[in-house]
Amino acid sequence: MSSRGTTHTWITVLAAMALLLALGAGMGCGGVAGYPDDGVIRVTATTGMVADAARNVAGDRASVTGLMGPGVDPHMYRASQRDLQRLREADLLLYNGLYLEGRMAQVLERMSQQRPAVAVAEAVPVEKRIEAGDYGGLYDPHVWFDVSLWKYVVQAVRDALIEVDPEGRDTYEANAEAYLAELEALHVEVKERIASIPEENRVLVTAHDAFGYFGKVYGIEVMALQGISTAAEFGLRDITNLARTIAEREIPAVFIETTINPQGVNALIEGIRERGHDVQEGGELYSDALGADGTPEGTYVGMVRYNVDTIVEALK
Repeated sequence: MSSRGTTHTWITVLAAMALLLALGAGMGCGGVAGYPDDGVIRVTATTGMVADAARNVAGDRASVTGLMGPGVDPHMYRASQRDLQRLREADLLLYNGLYLEGRMAQVLERMSQQRPAVAVAEAVPVEKRIEAGDYGGLYDPHVWFDVSLWKYVVQAVRDALIEVDPEGRDTYEANAEAYLAELEALHVEVKERIASIPEENRVLVTAHDAFGYFGKVYGIEVMALQGISTAAEFGLRDITNLARTIAEREIPAVFIETTINPQGVNALIEGIRERGHDVQEGGELYSDALGADGTPEGTYVGMVRYNVDTIVEALK
């Protein structure tokens, strides 16, 4: 290993140790945060998708705080001091898991030993997960792009809330049932919309390989510059090879992502056009984060619909 690589490794280790010590300092002797006097459960979720699931299931019985806002890449995210405070105050911690929150892994593991903490994406049955050889032999964590799999996550959120707040069982079960029905309708809608794209154009090219579940369940081929994690590197050869494939197949559009610098995709578009194919930038997709609060894209259902509308419009 180079001296630069060794230094980077030690910096990462020391940063993780500092976070763990900060968390430990805030736990107190009892370990689990006390419930608030107003009876409202305090839930802290890592990603916007998980936070939105919690809000839909909890209703007004919980106050849900999401750590990662619009445009935030969960693969590379590091907890801030403010985040640590939110973690200390939480009655329940919900995170995606499957190593999506890669740089927070040690912190989340420590938290799971101190208070109720659930890796909700790990509720997806193993046989329904996508194995990812380029992700350290782990599973692809982007399960939210298959709406039918996201239902397992909603059920895990429901069960976690009931565990910490048994008195709210009826509320959580009723809210979850209604939301699951909404997701089932959305799943059917997405299938129909993607099927409306001409078969030869059903190719989704993005910055990183986040859409594997989407492609598998909705019948669209997926290509990407980077691997499943945005920590994966790509170079000129990757751009050249992908540009050649897109030009030869005359794929009409490629897409940028809200959580990734568009520089790589812009270079890809330039390389495609140099090969005589006038490819278009199809628009911006939400991949690892939701949109802004108060917008349709700031919810899971709205994000899925926005992405599908963008993809269909560009590839039809």
